[in-house]
Amino acid sequence: MKILDVRETTAKLQSNMRNAVIDFSRMTVGIVAVVTDVMRDGKPVIGYGCGSNGRYAQGGILRERLIPRLLEADPDDLLDENHENFDPFRVQACMMQNEKPGGHGDRAVAAAGVDMAIWDAVAKIEGKPLWRVFSERFNEGQYKNSVPVYPGGGYYYPGREIEQLQDEMRSYQEQGYRLCKMKIGGADLDTDRRRIEAALEVVGSGENLAVDANGRFDLDTALAFGEAMEPYRLAWFEEPGDPLDFALNTQLAQHYGQSIATGENLFSVQDAKNLALYAGMRPDLDWIQLDPALAYGATEFIKALGALRPLGWAPERHVPHGGHLLGLHLAAGLELGGTESYPLVFQPYGGFTDDAIIEDGATTPPEAPGLGVEQKADLYEVLKPLGEA
Repeated sequence: MKILDVRETTAKLQSNMRNAVIDFSRMTVGIVAVVTDVMRDGKPVIGYGCGSNGRYAQGGILRERLIPRLLEADPDDLLDENHENFDPFRVQACMMQNEKPGGHGDRAVAAAGVDMAIWDAVAKIEGKPLWRVFSERFNEGQYKNSVPVYPGGGYYYPGREIEQLQDEMRSYQEQGYRLCKMKIGGADLDTDRRRIEAALEVVGSGENLAVDANGRFDLDTALAFGEAMEPYRLAWFEEPGDPLDFALNTQLAQHYGQSIATGENLFSVQDAKNLALYAGMRPDLDWIQLDPALAYGATEFIKALGALRPLGWAPERHVPHGGHLLGLHLAAGLELGGTESYPLVFQPYGGFTDDAIIEDGATTPPEAPGLGVEQKADLYEVLKPLGEA
C-alpha cells in the first residue's frame, strides 16, 4: 500500500464580498488530490482536500517541501501498525521533517489540505464516512446524528445594508437554520448596532444571532462594542481583536458577560493551549473555533482537543470554523458543539453535500465513504480533474 502521487493546484474562491478586514474577491484556495494504489470498485482510491477560506493557496510550500517528503518516504513509514491503511499522524510527521517549531501560518494551511485528502482516503479504504472513522478511533464509537450548524454570513451590502442583510437572514431561516452569524467592525458602532437590531427583527432573540469582528478591534473599541451589545444577549462575540492579542481578549472577558468565540486564526496545538491558558477564555461560557482546514488538518485538531480537555475544555465547547465538510465530520464523530456552514458564499467549498437537509438548526452527517466531496457536485467538478489527471 502506497501513495502514488500527490497533486495540487490553485483555484479561485468565488466570493465577492468583504468583512471588516479583507476583500475576498481575489482570494484563492489550494486543492489537493492524493492518489493511492488501493483499488475499490476497480478504481484507485483518491483522497481529496482543500484549504479553508481566508488564507490563499500555498502551492509553493506544497511543491517545494511537503509533497516531496511524502513521495520520497519509505511507503511503510506512512502506514498504520498493521499496514492496513495510511496513518495520518505518521503522514503529518513526515511532512514536518526538517521544519522548525513555531512559524506555523501558511505552512499550516498547506499541510491541512494534504491532511484532509489523507483522511478522505483512509475513510474510503475502510468504506466508511469520515465521521464514523473519527467516532470509532477517538470517541469510543459515540457520535452525533444531528449536528447543530449555523451559517456564516451577514456581510456588508453598500447602499442596501439593512434591507439586504434582513433578506439574507430570512433566507437562512427558510433553509432551516436557527442560529445565524453576521459581520461587525466594518462600520461605526451606531451603524453596526442598527444592523444588529435589524437582524434580530428577523431571527428573533439574541441566542439566534452571533456577531464576528474578524479581529478588527483594539481594546477600547472591543469594550465599547461589548458594552453596547451585552443587552442583546447574543450567542457570541467572535474574534473581537487580533487573534494573538490574549491580553485584549482577557480584558474583554472581564467586562463582557456574554460568550466570546475565537481561535479560527490559530494554527497549532500550542496556539490552542496558549489561548486556553492566557486569553481569559471561560470553558463554561466561551467557544473555541479552530479551523482544521487552516491548521494542519484534522490530525492537529484531534491533538488540540486532547490537549485542551485537561484544561477544562469539553468537546462540546469546540465549534470548527470554515463552513466545510471536514468541520461537519469532526463535529459529528467527536460530538462537538456544532460547526459552521457557508451555504451562500465561498463556493464551491462552503456548505455540505447536495442532499443535506437543515432542520431546526441541525443536519445529519453524510453516509457516503470518505469526506463526501463526490456528493457535492460543484465541488467534485473542481476536484475530480486533479485526481484523474
